[in-house]
Amino acid sequence: MKRSKHRGLKEDRNGDEPAILETENLDRQGMFMEGGPDPDTISLASVTAVTTNVSNKRSKPDIKMEPSSGRPVDYQVSVTVIEARQLVGLNMDPMVCVEIGEDKKYTSMKESTNCPYYNEYFVFDFHVPPDVMFDKILKLSVIHSKNLLRSGTLVGSFKLDVGTIYSQPDHQFYHKWALLSDPEDISAGCKGYVKCDIAVVAKGDTIKTPHKANESDEDDIEGNLLLPEGVPAERQWARYYLKIYRAEGLPRMNTSIMANVKKAFIGENKDLVDPYVLVLFAGQKGKTSVQKSCYEPIWNEQIVFTEMFPPLCKRMKIQIRDSDKVNDVAIGTHFLDLRNISNDGDKGFLPTLGPAWVNMYGSTRTYTLMDEYQELNEGLGEGVSFRARLLISLGVELLDPSSPDITSSTEVQLEGVPNISETATGKVEEFFLFGSFLEATMIDRKIGDKPINFEVTIGYYGNEIDGVAQPRTKGKKGDGDEEETELIHNSSDEEIDDDGDLTSVATTPPMKPVVTDRNYFHLPYFERKPCIYIKSWWQDQRRRLYNANIIDNVADKLEDGLNDVQEIIKTEKTYPERRLRGVLEDLSQGCSQFLSLANKDQNLSGRTKLDRERLKLCMSEVETIGQQAKAMRTQVKKSTVRDKIKLAQNFLTKLRFLADEPQHSVPDVFIWMISNGKRIAYARVPSKDILYSSVDEEKGKDCGKVKTIFLRIPGKKGFGPAGWTVQSKIEIYLWLGLTRQRKDYLNGLPNGFEENKLSRGPGLPSSPPISLTYMMKQMFQLRVHMYQARSLFAADSTGLSDPFARVFFSTQSQVTEVLAETLCPTWDQLLVFENVELFGEAYELRDDPPIIVIELYDQDTVGKADFMGRTFAKPVVKMADEHYGPPRFPPQLEYYQIYRGNCTAGEMLAAFELLQIGPNGKADLPPIDGPTDMDRGPILPVPLGIRPVLSKYRIEVLFWGLRDLKRVNLAQVDRPRVDIECAGKGIQSSLISNYKKNPNFSTLVKWFEVDLPENELLHPPLNIRVVDCRAFGRYTLVGSNAVTTLRKFIYRPTDKQANNWTTTEEIIVVNIEPEPGFKKMDTVVKLDSCSDAVVKVEDDDKDGKGKKRKRKKGDEVEEEELDESMLDWWSKYFASIETLMEALKAQEAALSDSEDKDDMGVTDGSDIKPDDSPVKGTKRGKGKKEKKKPGVDPFEKKKPKLDELKVYPKELESEFDNFEDWLHSFNLFRGKGGDDDDQNVMDEDRIVGKFKGSLCMYKVSDDMSREVGFDSNMGMFQNIPHNDPINVLVRIYVIRATDLHPADINGKADPYIAIRLGKTEIKDKENYISKQLNPLFGKSFDVEATFPMDSTLMVSIYDWDLVGTDDLIGETKIDLENRFYSKHRATCGITSNYAIHGYNVWRDPMKPTQILAKLCKDGKLDGPHYGPAGRVKVENRVFMAPTEIEDENGLKKQTDEHLALTVLKHWEQIPRVGCKLVPEHVETRPLLHPDKPGIEQGRIEMWVDMFPKDMTAPGPALDISPRKPKKFELRVIIWNTDEVVLEDDDIFTGEKSSDIFVRGWLKGQQEDKQDTDVHYHSITGEGNFNWRFVYPFDYLMAEEKIVISKKESMFAWDETEYKIPARLNLQVWDADHFSADDFLGAIELDLNRFPRGAKTAKQCTIEMVTNEGEMPMVSIFKQKRIKGWWPFVARNEEDEFELTGKVEAELHLLTGEEAEKSPVGEGRNEPEPLEKPNRPDTSLLWFLTPFKAIKNLVCNQYKWLAIKIVTALLLLAMLALFLYSMPGYMVKKMLGA
Repeated sequence: MKRSKHRGLKEDRNGDEPAILETENLDRQGMFMEGGPDPDTISLASVTAVTTNVSNKRSKPDIKMEPSSGRPVDYQVSVTVIEARQLVGLNMDPMVCVEIGEDKKYTSMKESTNCPYYNEYFVFDFHVPPDVMFDKILKLSVIHSKNLLRSGTLVGSFKLDVGTIYSQPDHQFYHKWALLSDPEDISAGCKGYVKCDIAVVAKGDTIKTPHKANESDEDDIEGNLLLPEGVPAERQWARYYLKIYRAEGLPRMNTSIMANVKKAFIGENKDLVDPYVLVLFAGQKGKTSVQKSCYEPIWNEQIVFTEMFPPLCKRMKIQIRDSDKVNDVAIGTHFLDLRNISNDGDKGFLPTLGPAWVNMYGSTRTYTLMDEYQELNEGLGEGVSFRARLLISLGVELLDPSSPDITSSTEVQLEGVPNISETATGKVEEFFLFGSFLEATMIDRKIGDKPINFEVTIGYYGNEIDGVAQPRTKGKKGDGDEEETELIHNSSDEEIDDDGDLTSVATTPPMKPVVTDRNYFHLPYFERKPCIYIKSWWQDQRRRLYNANIIDNVADKLEDGLNDVQEIIKTEKTYPERRLRGVLEDLSQGCSQFLSLANKDQNLSGRTKLDRERLKLCMSEVETIGQQAKAMRTQVKKSTVRDKIKLAQNFLTKLRFLADEPQHSVPDVFIWMISNGKRIAYARVPSKDILYSSVDEEKGKDCGKVKTIFLRIPGKKGFGPAGWTVQSKIEIYLWLGLTRQRKDYLNGLPNGFEENKLSRGPGLPSSPPISLTYMMKQMFQLRVHMYQARSLFAADSTGLSDPFARVFFSTQSQVTEVLAETLCPTWDQLLVFENVELFGEAYELRDDPPIIVIELYDQDTVGKADFMGRTFAKPVVKMADEHYGPPRFPPQLEYYQIYRGNCTAGEMLAAFELLQIGPNGKADLPPIDGPTDMDRGPILPVPLGIRPVLSKYRIEVLFWGLRDLKRVNLAQVDRPRVDIECAGKGIQSSLISNYKKNPNFSTLVKWFEVDLPENELLHPPLNIRVVDCRAFGRYTLVGSNAVTTLRKFIYRPTDKQANNWTTTEEIIVVNIEPEPGFKKMDTVVKLDSCSDAVVKVEDDDKDGKGKKRKRKKGDEVEEEELDESMLDWWSKYFASIETLMEALKAQEAALSDSEDKDDMGVTDGSDIKPDDSPVKGTKRGKGKKEKKKPGVDPFEKKKPKLDELKVYPKELESEFDNFEDWLHSFNLFRGKGGDDDDQNVMDEDRIVGKFKGSLCMYKVSDDMSREVGFDSNMGMFQNIPHNDPINVLVRIYVIRATDLHPADINGKADPYIAIRLGKTEIKDKENYISKQLNPLFGKSFDVEATFPMDSTLMVSIYDWDLVGTDDLIGETKIDLENRFYSKHRATCGITSNYAIHGYNVWRDPMKPTQILAKLCKDGKLDGPHYGPAGRVKVENRVFMAPTEIEDENGLKKQTDEHLALTVLKHWEQIPRVGCKLVPEHVETRPLLHPDKPGIEQGRIEMWVDMFPKDMTAPGPALDISPRKPKKFELRVIIWNTDEVVLEDDDIFTGEKSSDIFVRGWLKGQQEDKQDTDVHYHSITGEGNFNWRFVYPFDYLMAEEKIVISKKESMFAWDETEYKIPARLNLQVWDADHFSADDFLGAIELDLNRFPRGAKTAKQCTIEMVTNEGEMPMVSIFKQKRIKGWWPFVARNEEDEFELTGKVEAELHLLTGEEAEKSPVGEGRNEPEPLEKPNRPDTSLLWFLTPFKAIKNLVCNQYKWLAIKIVTALLLLAMLALFLYSMPGYMVKKMLGA
């Protein structure tokens, strides 16, 4: 006994068990800790309880009941195919096919181009379990010339699995290039690239769309390949060799009735299974041969896959199937995760595995014809029984594609392999599993009262059906070579071994259950505890499990520690950093321990390459973690605790990953509860958790400990509420080890028992016990103090519940009273369990009491109670001889987290004490003192020492109004009222007499007083309930809301001295913005960010200096003079988008920096340095501005200075805390809670309206000081506006929508805007935008509204349809009322600069000075005082700014507006009332569809202005209509070509020549392609054309895109607008008269940046195409006219570019007007004709020299042919003569003439 007590303490100090709930309450154990703990490792008492473990005898139960895998979820995969480049092939018509699993979608076909531009968007929707989803393969392939008749030829394809995409940051690849390769020919290399965006969204994920960057960054294909981080760009082909040797332990399948009949007649007994193995990898399938009728099949085959390496498919699926003529069924499935068996680090290794056995789990081994758990065998969900084990090994070999012996196809191959030696997987050892059932309670009453027994199996041992399998040659004899198993069928399942030992007793004797209460039974074990034991034979690979256990133990300890630290932070205890230091100390110690232990037993047989490599990997990784933890420990400060916890979480995930052992050894243990022969429920215990080792660190965490296990329903039925009820709770003791280590296997049991063995013959060795009898038992009284619970699950349709709690301890249970209609019950009840019998020694029980289970139910009038959640607790134990007093008694109330399935469902506040009843009986127990409420009858309240200390609080409630109330029981809500209740006290609002007319309350503030605990963490929730008062005094509940935490509403009086607003000294606020004074655009220069010119606003003579300096710099800038008249709102918008992009980039860079220099104490805001160029006004002060490196390309450097607005990449609300600065919205819920995994999504449907108001609570004290002008009616809510109806003009600007969900079959949509506000509805149907998923709307809408009736604005986007109703694509809701009343002033954004004309005109009817004056008056501030020299003072803050402004005519005037605006922009720095004011902005809001909750359907960019009608009317709306494309005409003159490759051989003269012509078109407009005339018979490759192409086009300067409108097909209703990059394509062709023309080469010029043409043909090289980066680039839009030589290129057989010609061309760009003024003709036509080219007349030359031609034909070209013909003719003549003269000659001979 003594020994175990000391071990208990020791283990407790190390915090051996992971805390499931939250922190340990170590102060309780503090009393019996020798020497007092080190403050770093122990936290103070917490208010949140944990089921910690104080000892070595019990291990911790797992509270989450539901298996998470296998349940279907909604997924949406969206793929945007943008364009393809460098496709291999000549003059092709490519299209892209996107396929996921079975679904295929195609883009349109683009004609004759190797770099098609598509920009098409596809969406795939799935509803499948995560595993199935992530194993789906996404394949992009490019197909050439597919049409209705032919399937097209594959150019190349690219594939990856969905899991790879999902594991990317933000679950997406954005603007990345997929490299295509040809699966038929792996030596061919790259076949081209497809640029695409791919995103995978599960329900509840939000997608961050990065803003569109400019094109040029992404043209770097190699740098933006579609590959996960860390995968090399050059992937090689590799062979994956999966060797499959054999399987064993297949379940007996007596399939057909016929087989049984046959067996009866003939006595033939075949194995009834024909197994084969199916392997799926990277979208390919491989199969082994079928082994007929065989339970122990031996294949010895290997399946070879050829796939890129590293593969973008994470898992290989290996499945044993039973071959059958009708349908093959899976016997078991195993997934090989390649990440676990390889490592991509510097010292990494290729995937390798085995030879090793893998265990497969699935449905039960009993065979039934319709297997209800068949899905489990397919690998969906957690297996409920062992199915088989398979011996495999995997190797990977990288291929060198150039070597000749490689077959170039990727077909899967099957080859034979030699047999493997028996010892290759390790020496077979005899294992011994012992288990003892100490308690079986909480058995579900539905099971019925038939006798119940438990069966334990390990692999195929211990299973009733299989009988007992044993190796023929016992492992004990040490020669274990053949491990074939034979079946010993015997009627009983107790089998006698050779040496007289029992091999197994695998089931407990059946026993009738006894009733515990209405829901549950228990089995009456009392002092006699049944035991089981099984011998089994497995390869001895314990080392693998030991190493995993050591790492797991370190990880568990770390997880506990981190939970502790977070708990300390959450409950605001002192010194979280100390505890974290202790945790890190433990971690580094644990790591060093691993390093010393893991390297043992290196020479075991059966060690594989993977074992060695993984050991190296684990050693190095764990060592690094240890070192980092050590280093981090010194850097933990109070300020950095949160960041360090994040880093420590990373350690935790890494350790968990390392502990996951891919090569199995001993299979897991399954425990089944069987009632009357029927399997009911199961539990699965990983064998490593109960594996014994003499070294403590290596031992499994549950080995030799009593563990509480909850049995679950198997398979699909286990999902959802059905699976959440406990089928049975067992307390079981398990021990697994080698038979020869058996001596200690009973040591962990609670002491005080005798063993009962089977009676044996004399002289035989003793066998393990089949039951234990406990001689010692202790009597206890358990006191359960149930105080309250909060945030419970809503189980009734009203949205409330009638909760009660049921407490289980040992074999007893009790219930609290039912409290009606609440989610936050305060039971305040003491439950006393009398005479609880516990078995074992007293002091063990003191350290180690059994757990208490608390279940919460909702009482229903009919039917049985609904389950609402469950939690565990451990009682504090007092022995009879201990004193009842501090520090352990009376126990503190603590919060326990309640779980419902895997989701949290509230928390419960309670305390538990277990008091030993001594020899004097109950007289010694402490008395139950407490107010005995007579009116509560027998119910005892929680005693005084335990219930919290209360004090008087006053709660003030601001009643503003009710919004969006839905109907209740089909009737409209008409006269609602709000009831507020907290801790039994409450208050009612005034009645709203007519909800339709005015939904606001007439009395704004009311208050009530209530007694609440001193400790804020124990405050009960406050309940808000809305009722509708109907006729005849009836009340109907509309909806309710429980405010769980009141902390944010607690009013803490400000300490006046602390706030500097009473002090008098002036604080100068420097305005570091660029000067808005000099608004004349021609002098504003773009300071490049490397210069140090900063215009400081506090310069007194800034007028002179700043201006001079700017002028001086201004001289260099010529190109980008900005013309004020050119600028419009869009210029401002695009400039702002660019700033946002830069800010995001800089943020990413800063993030990666901050990870590098984590502990330098650099904060985000501190890096504003003077050289940080004040160019971008709005983004200053955030310190995020990216510093550009000097010498960026010339366009980038000189950014014009534009006034910008703020683009928020998300909703405005998220930036300003939902505008709940004083007016809060409380959602009202009604209806049952959702049974989904994520309750928040389901809650959306339960919202029935909103209550708007606020709360304020404070302790009631006598000295509540009041300020002057205090309105006592308003209480703490001073200075809030009145809630009378107010008329407002709402102006909605919609700029554009992005990434809309396609609504039509063609994968596009025809979107238009619809706006709804109150009764007003605007549908902008006639202005729909045809076939566009990223429509640019640029519209504004004015709507008049009256708050509070019309407070929710709904902006929707619909899809226009010619026939039928229009479909909703998505919608967004905006609460305008909170915006309108917010202190952040969200009515009209504050611009960055004040201007009275131009594109940045001030659009608020109130000028900045008026706004400032009003704010100062409302806030009772002193000011504003405008001083001389551009100063303004508000309170004690002084601001400076320029004081001049220019009007339209350029005259300067004095003004204070700039000064006032400067104050407004820095309003957050004003003391007391300051807060950030909303700037001029554009917000990006996600569009949602009610049918697809939580999945974004696109985004909309917009903003809303609001102007009260009683103020000055605002001016006209800003014009944000989309820019019209500008008309341009591009004239291309093709002068000459040179060095064009010669394609034709002249039939007559044999010379190489070509008939050259040039074809050209502007990208996307292939229909207006133009050809020159043909230059016939060019022998040198020179061609002269003097030919003009004319291309008119519409161009958007800002977006650098050509706009074309065309009908998609002859059936299209209207024209579709496309925006495509401006690219000129020129091709050179060889004309043929009779066959198709031959394509020779091409060049594509991006008109915005293309290489400057060479001066002469000589200087024109292929470099101009292949090495664009080095070349000087020009833009036709800047140069207007360019002449030069450019190369034509094509790809040769080796797929390299080669030069196929050069062209001299002249490009001339004119605007539409210029082109009209000076028209030209196409070709060589009028007007301005070009002269005819001077071509050598070679075309009829050969007629003049026929002899020469003939000579050439005979002598040169056809010389050999001529000789051959002549010879053949001679031979023929001779033969003819011979035949002719032969007969006559013979006659002569015969007659002898």
